[in-house]
Amino acid sequence: MAEETRKRANLKEGTTVENPPGIFRTTLAFNDNIMLCHMDMKKGAKIPLHSHQAVQAGYIIIGKVKLFDKDGRSFVAEPGDSWSFESNEQHGAEIIEDSEVIECFSPMRPEYVD
Repeated sequence: MAEETRKRANLKEGTTVENPPGIFRTTLAFNDNIMLCHMDMKKGAKIPLHSHQAVQAGYIIIGKVKLFDKDGRSFVAEPGDSWSFESNEQHGAEIIEDSEVIECFSPMRPEYVD
């Protein structure tokens, strides 16, 4: 049975999953309504155009990431920048520099329970 809630989490103790190549996600705290993830993204990695039910908000701590949508609009995020994508909004990313990002999803993404 999958874990349904994680009230507390520590990055050093979490399970890190690489998907797609060069994108390392560690799921932190979550419940049915929200999920917090840490992303370690390597220069040159790409997240293809995709969408999901969850609304997504992100914040970049270190590095540089180019975010884009299906219409070709893009935004280069640097430390201190944040962004959001609506439910089912197609989006993707190209990692310009090694980057560290915090992402939040609502509702939680069951496929990210590790």
